[in-house]
Amino acid sequence: MAAQSLSSLLQRASIDDHEEVLQSSNAALAKSRADQHAQHIKVIALLKLDRYADCLRVFEEAGDGLKTRAALEYAYVLYKSGQPEEAIEVVSKVTGNRGALHLEAQASYRAERFSRAADLYEELSKDGASMSNEENDLRINAWATDAQLQWKGYPESVRHNRPTRDDLEAFETVYNAACLSIAKGEFEQGELLLKRAKELCRTSEDLTPEDRDAELLPIAVQQLYVLLRQGKSEEAQSILEEISVKNIHEASTKKIAQTNVTLARGASANPYAFYKAFNEIPDSTESDKLFDYQSHLTIGNSHAADLLVRKYDGIIRSTSKALSRAAYPSTEPSANLLSVYNAAAHAQGESGTKALKPIVAALDKRPKDVGLALTAVQLYVGVGNTTSAITTLEATLQLLDESISEQDKEVRFNPGVLSVLLSLYKLEGRKVQIRSELAKAAAYWQQQQREGANQPPPAPLLRAAAASLLHSTDTSDLTKAGDLFKSLYQSNTADNFAVAGYVAAQAPIDYAKVESLVDKLPSVADLIAEVDLAGLEQAGIAPSSGANAAAAAAIAGARKRSATANLKEDGGAAKKRVRKSRLPKDYDPGKTPDPERWLPLRDRSNYRPKGRKGKQRAAERTQGGVVNDKAEESTAVTNQPKPQSGGGANKKKKKGKR
Repeated sequence: MAAQSLSSLLQRASIDDHEEVLQSSNAALAKSRADQHAQHIKVIALLKLDRYADCLRVFEEAGDGLKTRAALEYAYVLYKSGQPEEAIEVVSKVTGNRGALHLEAQASYRAERFSRAADLYEELSKDGASMSNEENDLRINAWATDAQLQWKGYPESVRHNRPTRDDLEAFETVYNAACLSIAKGEFEQGELLLKRAKELCRTSEDLTPEDRDAELLPIAVQQLYVLLRQGKSEEAQSILEEISVKNIHEASTKKIAQTNVTLARGASANPYAFYKAFNEIPDSTESDKLFDYQSHLTIGNSHAADLLVRKYDGIIRSTSKALSRAAYPSTEPSANLLSVYNAAAHAQGESGTKALKPIVAALDKRPKDVGLALTAVQLYVGVGNTTSAITTLEATLQLLDESISEQDKEVRFNPGVLSVLLSLYKLEGRKVQIRSELAKAAAYWQQQQREGANQPPPAPLLRAAAASLLHSTDTSDLTKAGDLFKSLYQSNTADNFAVAGYVAAQAPIDYAKVESLVDKLPSVADLIAEVDLAGLEQAGIAPSSGANAAAAAAIAGARKRSATANLKEDGGAAKKRVRKSRLPKDYDPGKTPDPERWLPLRDRSNYRPKGRKGKQRAAERTQGGVVNDKAEESTAVTNQPKPQSGGGANKKKKKGKR
């Protein structure tokens, strides 16, 4: 009877009848608490009313039966309650439901599984028959996911490059495209797109005035950030008038807005005023929290505010406590950011050489701390001591290399850490060390791949290692380079760089193995087809050999005389042309130069000293002349070493009667 009355009510229900549906389902459950149909209707009504906490409580009280029956609704309430990981676990088991894919994509986005979210949106976009009115929403969400991938540090997974004509028609898509440009560091492009998004939002006929104001606020907050990054203070002040922080309902957006507003208002001119204003910013809630990279920046801002008011001891205590709970060693930004602020607190506002002493002492206590090591390296480089920077980083990496921990090994061969070391080597021209480090790193990541590691080997690192080994004359290095290029080619057969590298490495060893791959490489004519040779020559670029050999020979002949043109008629050596600037002022080309002109004046054969003393010195220097014994004795006495002070022989006698 309860089910029949509920069904009749639902047939008459409209979108405004959710309270009545809830009351009817409660009445039905009062008679039969185990009625799953009434429970299902109740959770739907609660979802429609945005009462997520009450809805989750109904699921927990009803048990597994309702969770299985209404799996999609259960996953949705978990997602809205700030539990995206649990929502993914539930909704991923729902098959054959397009709504489940949408929910999994949303939950993956919130859980910062951006690669998975991008794959799901791409899968949804391929089904054109089922898209109907979803095309615009899918485009908006796909752009948002790409922006997050760029911010997270996975630019190779980004699917969008520049917005198309269709993308520029909706303000949401333009806004997300602006976020992607900002994540790439293209602030000017991002600023232009934000202006376009604001214009489209203001002129949209699909939004109510209230919705329009709510949509304009995040755009203005993002504009403020872009203007601050570009140093456009005056324009930033005008944007401040458009931002009303109290009208922002999302806790995460409100926190970001208030932080940027605090910075833009110049409270940092007085560090204590900035510290007070910054600590008045409310924290985001669990259901609407910041992404990891935003949270790291917020923590950094907090410690920066503490540094401004000289709370050094407090920073050391708080960061040390947090570091003791974090993984050690680690390449995670959160842990290394704490290490950097810990080092800054130890330095107590000093910089350069003065800051190095306390930071090196802290590094001695935590020798595997990558954040501390990189801070010391940066300070050494700042004072021009590259050798000490290399020694410091090598000491940390050597400890990691000697460890048997897999975590230590992963940190040791992290591409980011290695790039710092290789850059330092490059500054000092250490090509052998660069090649050795790249070879060891490539061998480690290849071994991880063979052992079935979850993380794929970093392709840029393998490419750099293979290219470096290719310049070696050692056959074993060429073999390693060939193996690396071969693995890169197998993972991507369209990679011409890998094909060319493999051919170059293998051809000197066994050309027959790569003969079939040579034809796959583009010809030189195709590669230079769009090159404007005339333009390059006019710009001052010298023509190369090969296609322009005749022109090169003509230019060389015009600028340089042949060697045979300078030969003497009797077959002598070529004459060497001397610049006029190197000739003396009184130079006479018809006069033979003195062959003794390079000797000192007194050593020339035509030298005749003047005066009695000059003739006497000349006679003494003449070989076979008469030796003056007195002169020799006086010279010997003069050249005797003086006795050291303090000896009795150097003491003067006292004056007195004899």
